[in-house]
Order: sequence, then structure tokens, then C-alpha cells
Amino acid sequence: MIEHATIERISSVRSATLGTVCPDGSPHLVPCVFALDAPLLFIPVDGKPKRSRELKRLNNLKTDPRAVLLFHGWDEDWSRLWWVSVTGVAVILRTPTDMNHARHLLLARYPQYRTPEELDPIIQVQITNVMEWQADREATP
Repeated sequence: MIEHATIERISSVRSATLGTVCPDGSPHLVPCVFALDAPLLFIPVDGKPKRSRELKRLNNLKTDPRAVLLFHGWDEDWSRLWWVSVTGVAVILRTPTDMNHARHLLLARYPQYRTPEELDPIIQVQITNVMEWQADREATP
């Protein structure tokens, strides 16, 4: 179970860093946008220009479904710094039925997306572990 304060902290940021495991065991990191419906996280693969639709993150998740996401809050006042790292098991959603709920959440969170069809596929991460840190326990993001 993810604590309410952690959900609020994660939801306060607009992007995260997604980590996957390459076939040789090395990490692969990419920035991403997301929607949280704890304990699920949804990460779209959208229509922005890419070198290929065969993305390394998707290929990595096909062979090793472990994923990690890092969320962090930055402030010039270092007493307000924080981060949350979540690990989980990912699946790639590809059918409109499977993606419907995630698409709804992502469209509501990011008005830059105009249609559900531009969010295809969607990575769903079932959160299994949460680690977090903050510089000042009294601070709020």
C-alpha cells in the first residue's frame, strides 16, 4: 500500500525517469510522463517523433518486466529536496480495451495529448516497492 503523502508527492511532478534492464544487464533510462492510479502507474508511448517505434524500453520490458521510476522534487532551498523511487512489474498494454482507463487518466493529466489514439502502446507498472527520501521531514513539495 502506498501512503497518501507519497501519492501526493508523486502526483505533484509532471515527469519521471523510467529505468528498464537491457538484455546485457545494463540499465536504460528515459524521461517519461505518467499517470498514477495506485498501485498502478501508466506510461504512454506517444506519437512524438522517434527514431523507431521499436523502442528500447519496450524491447527491454518484453525480456525483463522489471521497471523502476524515479520522481523528484528540486528546490533551490535544499531543505525541500525529495525523491521517490518505485519498482514494479511492467506489462505493455496494446488493445484499446486494455488501454482505455490509462488513456483517460493520461488525457486528463496532460492536455498536450488531444486524442486517445496517440497513446499507443501504454506501459503499465504494478508497483511492488517504494523507497523515498526528503531532506526535511517537515517540508512539503
